[in-house]
Amino acid sequence: MTQRTLVLLKPDTVRRGLVGEVLGRFEAKGLTLVALELRTIDGAQADRHYAEHVERDFYPPLRDFVTSGPLVALVLEGDEAVEVVRAINGATDGRKAAPGTVRGDHSLSNRENLVHGSDSPESAEREIAIWFPGL
Repeated sequence: MTQRTLVLLKPDTVRRGLVGEVLGRFEAKGLTLVALELRTIDGAQADRHYAEHVERDFYPPLRDFVTSGPLVALVLEGDEAVEVVRAINGATDGRKAAPGTVRGDHSLSNRENLVHGSDSPESAEREIAIWFPGL
């Protein structure tokens, strides 16, 4: 089933010069790029995106991190895009992510873990509307 999903290449991906390498993994898998924008977000945008986490203890440092510099927001489309992107990204904690995944190859952190991918088709729809209204 063709789906769309939101992907964020977080500030550490941009800072480390990994945007092309990570984006290339999605393209090589056959996912289609629908939208892409480099932007720096404020706290309000972070709060909308991470609404389910705002009250949790780990959120303030995550908010600081995601607003700390430019990130790349993109929408990808393809067969079962949500699951495919999550498999390419790897486990959230980069220390536990499998080799061959983005996080497994490039991250040693649970917070600075390079990428975000929507966790369900419903989340993808909500997140895409936040980042790319009208898409």
